[in-house]
Amino acid sequence: MPGNLSLLQAGSDREPVFRNAPDVIRRVKPAEPVYLFSEARLRARALRFQRGFPGAVGYAVKANPEERVIRALVDQGICHFDVASIGEVEALASRHPRAQLHVNNPVKPLEAIEAAWRRFGVRSFALDERAELVKIRQATRHDPAVIYSVRFKLPHEGACYDFGSKFGAAPDYAARLLAGVAAVGARPALTFHPGSQCLDPSMYAKYLRTAAEIAQAAGVEPVQINVGGGFPEQYGGAAIPSLEHYFSAIGASARACFRRPPLLLCEPGRGMAADSVSLLARIIHVREDNRTVFLNDGVYGGMQEQALIDLDLPVRVWREGRLLRGRTRVCRLFGPTCDPTDRLRAEVPLAGPVQTGDYLEFGLLGAYASATATAFNGFRSTVYYNVEEGFNAVLAG
Repeated sequence: MPGNLSLLQAGSDREPVFRNAPDVIRRVKPAEPVYLFSEARLRARALRFQRGFPGAVGYAVKANPEERVIRALVDQGICHFDVASIGEVEALASRHPRAQLHVNNPVKPLEAIEAAWRRFGVRSFALDERAELVKIRQATRHDPAVIYSVRFKLPHEGACYDFGSKFGAAPDYAARLLAGVAAVGARPALTFHPGSQCLDPSMYAKYLRTAAEIAQAAGVEPVQINVGGGFPEQYGGAAIPSLEHYFSAIGASARACFRRPPLLLCEPGRGMAADSVSLLARIIHVREDNRTVFLNDGVYGGMQEQALIDLDLPVRVWREGRLLRGRTRVCRLFGPTCDPTDRLRAEVPLAGPVQTGDYLEFGLLGAYASATATAFNGFRSTVYYNVEEGFNAVLAG
């Protein structure tokens, strides 16, 4: 390793900590796409949730299960983790045995429920149908310590993804299901998810009002309510409400709707991790029009979401560790695979003109980037480097 890099203690491993993206470019000259992780940015965001959210703060592991991300959150005091599969359960429980795991995938194989409960001590499961209630009771041997979180849904509004198209019971069915949980002597709870990148804080208040109506109709006091994730990140475009607006709306609604508000939990994924990671991709070719650019990463790699929705990622151009400034040119960005759909949905203004060998650094890729990358065409990289300064902290090379 270069002589004067600082070191990060990572379990028994000692990993280099670079200053920032230009430091990585100058010292490593990565030929493959790499992710740059700022632990300081992640912990600052976690602290913001811990100080502001009116309840217990968790993390949706699916957003980014990278161990250095999980470890930083645990060190920051995050102990609740939303998991969706036995693979996520095993990964978390084996490395962080004190973590409180919530299997919030409403549809699960019987064997996965049993393994999570018996082998790893999981005592919290979501459901949105009576058949899942029966399944959880069977797999957990009617354990009275298990929390059954009934997931309900409302019409989709103001978010990038409609989670209700796949999961969640209508409120009237959810009330009957919640009553059924209480009737068998289990611990009843409620959960919902307004959708990823929810731009309207009032949606959480609407969901909490419905949660209170469900509980009243069921004649049940839920032991907890998980308000899900959906907390947005500031991409390009119009400014979004601050996290504090969401926290305030959630707290005020819970106090107004419940005589004795239950424990509230949240499970941010994008809202927790996106800001802590940037993606450094190298330009492998520029067409003669100087507007068609091929990168060594694309939508089959760390930018899968860019084929689905327009998030307007922040991007900057580095040449030999120097930040390019000045006039921009709108470019079409393609990934390295042979698939013509391996292209970012939106054209991107780049300082330049760019040339082969330059690096593009995309910010806000700490969530749903390395976690969803594929190995299509043999292209795959999930290499991470630790950096002291996150994307937004670097103003010059």
